[in-house]
Amino acid sequence: MKINVGILGATGNVGQRFIQMLENHPMFELTALGASQRSAGKTYEDACYWYQTEAIPENIAKKVVVPTEANHPEFENVDIVFSALPANLAKTIEPEFAKAGKLVFSNASAMRMEADVPLIITEVNHEHFKMLETQRDNRGYDGGIITNPNCSTICSSITLKPIMDKFGLDLVNITTMQAISGAGYDGVPGMAILDNMIPYIGGEEEKMQTENLKILGNVENGHFIDGNFKIGVSCNRVPVIDGHTESVFVKTTEEAETEEIIKAMDEFDPLKDFNLPSYAKPIVLRSENDRPQPRLDRNTGNGMSIVVGRVRKDPIFTTKYTALEHNTIRGAAGASVLNAELYVKKYL
Repeated sequence: MKINVGILGATGNVGQRFIQMLENHPMFELTALGASQRSAGKTYEDACYWYQTEAIPENIAKKVVVPTEANHPEFENVDIVFSALPANLAKTIEPEFAKAGKLVFSNASAMRMEADVPLIITEVNHEHFKMLETQRDNRGYDGGIITNPNCSTICSSITLKPIMDKFGLDLVNITTMQAISGAGYDGVPGMAILDNMIPYIGGEEEKMQTENLKILGNVENGHFIDGNFKIGVSCNRVPVIDGHTESVFVKTTEEAETEEIIKAMDEFDPLKDFNLPSYAKPIVLRSENDRPQPRLDRNTGNGMSIVVGRVRKDPIFTTKYTALEHNTIRGAAGASVLNAELYVKKYL
């Protein structure tokens, strides 16, 4: 039997990606669409401006949108909600759903760095799910809140994990080239980004630095212990619609040859035996000198794989490489859905 699920913030860009990923999902039945009071009461096709290239699923178009209220009858029989809410709304709305016994898988940033909230990348640190019990004890929730990180953090953490496991991490330096969809449909004016690059994304560098340390750290005695390495990040917005690209420089604790780094990344496939519907090989390696590229590679693994290329020795660090992810699929809705799939199969 499928588990009933709902979406909070269903009309936005990430909410639409949730709808695409949950359509005909073998584990989940999408029964509730929550959005703002402005959208509530309208059919979904009337409430939202659909940004995706594929049409609105027929079974969703005529569904009536309801307010994002935990006590609304439409959410009564829902066990899991996926949150695409803005951070300012998520901070108050998500806890209400957790109190009402719902498991909230959140793409919002509001709760990520809370001391008892798991920040999960399924392939990297799913053992952090155990912090949900600490959260329930601390907050009196019958449900709980599980977050996934910032889109760019997902790209970096997935590629750093196999290197860390094999050789350790001392220093990491990352420069991002982030697509405009990461800022939302109205986020970057056309006149600002066409023929241009913007070398600043508010709060992004701090998120990547703190989130990577939390994710690549440990849980001990009900507390998160940050990873033991230093990380610096520079973030840039570029005129690409979808697909975040990162130039990553890594100094390992132990000596590592380029071929060993490539082998560690290529063999990294920790959840291949779980048969998760949204799962794809986490890292796909390209050997061409000019790959990955957003337009050519962002949909690899149905948008769920990180594509890595140009792995090579660095004269200052140990290694350097280029990584690419689809920021609104692997870096947003897909991360939450994959977290829920594993939690249901392994922990529920």
